[in-house]
Amino acid sequence: MKRQSVVLGLLLIVSLTLNAQTEKLFNETAAQKEARMAWWKEARFGMFIHWGLYAMPARHEWVRNNERISNEDYQIYFDNFDPDKFNPKQWAKDAKAAGMKYAVLTAKHHEGFCLWDSKYTDYKSTNTLARRDLVKEFLDAFRAEGIRVGLYYSLIDWHHPDFTIDVFHPLRPPDNSPKEVWNELNKGRDMSKYRTYLFNQITELLTKYGKIDILWLDFSYPGNLGKGKDDWNSVALLKQIRKLQPGIIVDNRLDLGKYADAEDFETPEQVSPSELLKYRGKTWETCQTFSGSWGYHRDENSWKNNRQLLDLLITSTANGGNLILNVGPTARGEFDYRAKIALDSLSKWAQENSKSIYGCTYAPEKYAVPAGTKLTYNPTTQKLYVHLFDYPKDGKLLLPGYGGKIKYAQLLHDNSELLTPDKKRIVQFADSQDIVLVLPEKKPDYTIPVIELILK
Repeated sequence: MKRQSVVLGLLLIVSLTLNAQTEKLFNETAAQKEARMAWWKEARFGMFIHWGLYAMPARHEWVRNNERISNEDYQIYFDNFDPDKFNPKQWAKDAKAAGMKYAVLTAKHHEGFCLWDSKYTDYKSTNTLARRDLVKEFLDAFRAEGIRVGLYYSLIDWHHPDFTIDVFHPLRPPDNSPKEVWNELNKGRDMSKYRTYLFNQITELLTKYGKIDILWLDFSYPGNLGKGKDDWNSVALLKQIRKLQPGIIVDNRLDLGKYADAEDFETPEQVSPSELLKYRGKTWETCQTFSGSWGYHRDENSWKNNRQLLDLLITSTANGGNLILNVGPTARGEFDYRAKIALDSLSKWAQENSKSIYGCTYAPEKYAVPAGTKLTYNPTTQKLYVHLFDYPKDGKLLLPGYGGKIKYAQLLHDNSELLTPDKKRIVQFADSQDIVLVLPEKKPDYTIPVIELILK
């Protein structure tokens, strides 16, 4: 994943290109696409796993860029990479317990290190002390838990000798260097050779490991000293991907915004919950971290608490989108204690309240949002979920104008009935009347309790 300073520029590129979607690359109908995307929209919640050599310096996954580290100086991490506690079966159990329905692993990040036994490079996990195909083990473990699987592949490669030095490359010259300096640095580098490598590795990943549900490609940055669709040959690459895996879901970072059918979902990155409203009505997934880094960062301390994590999950669903939440394993191959605490806190909530997430979306406009709450809605089961962000101090919740719309109310975690102050059931109210529900005096032991309303 890229550092946060890139996010605003990327979002601007996406917003500009979306307005120009006119051409099509494929013959897929709207109904066929809906069927292909159905499981993903139902799932709503996934796990991202950013893992590579950068877990060893433990100073952000962009450490090579940030500190301008050469291949030679970075080699020490390759030589000593030994994830002796790598246990993807435990990763999968943790993801499942937290309510995550799919998972995406960084098969290769910008540093160029490959977590699988690629025949196109020696810069891979099987040549380290690990001696293991980490991608294969990840896929096997998560599939065994019934979790859909995806792979992240960086279009960028700071290790490959033919990847031309650009604005993000660790070997870039000082700012404002003349063109001649850039040309000299790139003498002998050939992007056409790198493109062949790129195509070969993508083909390898999509033919060697069975069905891959998601391919997360990252990322394009067209413009002066950047790279975009022509550098990747994105049109041909996407056609190759869909030929090899027709059912696969692909993100929107190939710089193909001009094509109406080239991008399966938008990817707002590290945005606040309040910003997600503008994506309502689109197909999207917000990618977020437990803390400020994607890769393992030992000394980074801005970790989100349970309420913040639940806010992201609930608000994503309440606006019709997905959340993919990232874990950065340590260099020994395990989730560190802070990640485990966060996952455990999600597990407690998900075990009893996840019906308000799976298969849900934003509520119809006729349902006003009660004060201090957020709504999700399941169009299949005809149920409305009220998430109590602010638990009423007087134990009473006003449902404005809900009369005639609801036939039963209960707390989701235990299916215990909720009545009005005069012990009436809400099915007795006339159309558009306000309804007041009496909640337990003591708040249920969940950061954000949920009320389930069964609709008429």
